[in-house]
Amino acid sequence: MDFFLPEDHLTRATPEETKITELSAQVYPDGYRLRVNIEITPFQKRPHIEVIVTDAGGEEVASTNIVEPMTWKLEFTMHVRGELNNPYLLEARLFYPDGPTAEPRRFSFDITPPPDDPAAGTAE
Repeated sequence: MDFFLPEDHLTRATPEETKITELSAQVYPDGYRLRVNIEITPFQKRPHIEVIVTDAGGEEVASTNIVEPMTWKLEFTMHVRGELNNPYLLEARLFYPDGPTAEPRRFSFDITPPPDDPAAGTAE
């Protein structure tokens, strides 16, 4: 099934060639949400993507799974749980249920608590 418009003239990668080309994240000012941007090579067959955020202790603080995205440019919000524990690691893994699996992409970042957050301490 071809779900792309035929006039897009893009070369689409096979599952073996499909990979994440860009991964980035920006922390919202509230310090508890994260805007994630993922770009994938244009694909012939829609992949699956697993996204996990871990803190400095390796504990999972957010995760999501994207099943067969319709486009290769994705933007979504993740909510970070728990106490502030920098640095954080965002890891995205692209795969197909019947194979293959691409190498995961990683992006490291810190979260700065908002000034009115009790966890940020008090100014005296």
